[in-house]
Formats: sequence, structure tokens, C-alpha cells
Amino acid sequence: MPATESEATLMQTISPASPRPAHTLEARSIVLRTRGSTHGPITRLMSPGDLGELLKPFVFLDRVSFKAKGGQRGFGMHPHSGLATLTFLLEGDVVYADSTGKSGTLPAGGVEWMRAGKGVWHKGGPAGEGRIQGFQLWVALPPSEENAPAQSLYLAPSDVPQAGPVSVMLGRYGDVQSLIPAPSDMTYLAVRLKAGERWLYTPPAGHTVAWLAVNTGQIHAHEAVDAGELVIFEESAQGIEIVAEADSSFVLGSAVKHPYELVMGAYSVHTSRAALKQGEAEIQRIGMALQRDGLLD
Repeated sequence: MPATESEATLMQTISPASPRPAHTLEARSIVLRTRGSTHGPITRLMSPGDLGELLKPFVFLDRVSFKAKGGQRGFGMHPHSGLATLTFLLEGDVVYADSTGKSGTLPAGGVEWMRAGKGVWHKGGPAGEGRIQGFQLWVALPPSEENAPAQSLYLAPSDVPQAGPVSVMLGRYGDVQSLIPAPSDMTYLAVRLKAGERWLYTPPAGHTVAWLAVNTGQIHAHEAVDAGELVIFEESAQGIEIVAEADSSFVLGSAVKHPYELVMGAYSVHTSRAALKQGEAEIQRIGMALQRDGLLD
């Protein structure tokens, strides 16, 4: 289906020697920025108890960056319910396994989608030595999916739709549609720009929530944004204009606002206490079965 005008996105290349151009649209302003909190190889840029309330359905974002060494274990088997996780690798390969029975190796450029629903356990770690870089996003689920059966999808790099400099992980970009079934109206993109390139993002109608996080380089999005920063844009229908000050990579999310409460457990996000109780009971049941079978670390 052809993209509507409101969904269309524009890409324009500017000579790296050219001065930054005047804005070509009434771009959204940045209302908040953060570098999160770093613990070892993980920088937590967003969590359900802070920025997740502003950005829901996007409720959690980790930026992962470390050099794997021989025998490094990574993240052991752990549970979730009521949410979905999306892990995107910019560099390095990881091995994975989950309680739906799937296991394998996810290469750089690949995507792991785990809709925890009523409960799931999963784990991951470096497939070998070398640099690992990527993002893990949590998405709050609506009542119709928060206690549905778990679903796991693992996309090879060739299965992640591309449109110019954009990898489409969730939702739609122009006429390119992600292979992952988004639980609500949202878009999640990974973008790489060369120094001097300009990218104009016009979000779909109703996407008043918008943010981006820079992995490498520096961009200008109404203001300068450096590597390691997450910025939140004002809630509006306006577009986002980005100029790459250097070769840059970043992720961007936009969505219709999640209208439900965020009711949190240790590894869970639900819309009500009753739904949380159901999810935590299923997590415990699966955990007991994994322990019985000797599958818990």
C-alpha cells in the first residue's frame, strides 16, 4: 500500500562542506535530555519508573557497549511478563535461548523480538570475543496482549527491512513495513547518516510521543545531541529534522501514547495489579519447570 502524505519521510544529502541549512519544517523542540546511569557495560537511558512515564509505550532503554572476552557469560536466564523486549545489535554476535524452546546466534544487524505476554524466560551472551554494541528496548503491552502467550522472533540482518539509511524494526517507514507485529501504533527505527546528511522524519498521524538516542557521532535535532544521549521531543504532530555533524548512528521511536497505567513488578510491566499477579504466577511456574529440568544457571 503506498504511504500516505502524513507517513512520508524525506531524505536529502547535503555537502559536508555546506553550512547547516535553515530548518525546512516547523521541527519539534527537545524538552528533556539524559545520559542515563552507567553500570559496567550497560547505560540505562530510560526505565518505567522515570522517563517511561513520559514515553510510554516505550518504557525502558539500555545502551550496551563492551568488549567481550573468552568465556564471558553475558546475561543469564531471567523472566519477563506484560511487556515486549526488542534487542538490536549494531556490532558483534550474541547467542540466545528462551523458554519457548528457541535458541541460536543473533548476528550484528539482527533483531530479537520477545513478547513476554503472560510470562517467558530468556538469556543471551557474547558468541565470541570482540566488541558488542546495541540497544535493548522494552515496550508496554495493551490489555489484549499483556497476558497472551509468549512469542519470540529472531530476524537475521537480511530480514530487517531497509529504506535508504533506515532499518525498520517496528511499525512503518514510508512504504516499508517491519516483519514484527507491533502491539500498538508505534515506529522504531535505526538510522545511520554520513557527516553532512540531513534526514526529515514526519511521524504517522497520532504519534505525539517521540525520542531518539545517539550511539555514535553527533547530530543536530533542533539542538546538538552527542553520542550516549537520549532526548525527548515535545508532544506534538510536528516532524523531526536531523543533520549529522559527523558520521552518526542512532535509534528513534515515535508512537501513539499508551493510555494505561504502568504497574510494575521486578521484571514485569502490566496495566493492572490483577494482570501483574497473573503474569508473576506464570513466571514462577515456568521458573520452577526450568529448575526441575536443570535449565536455570
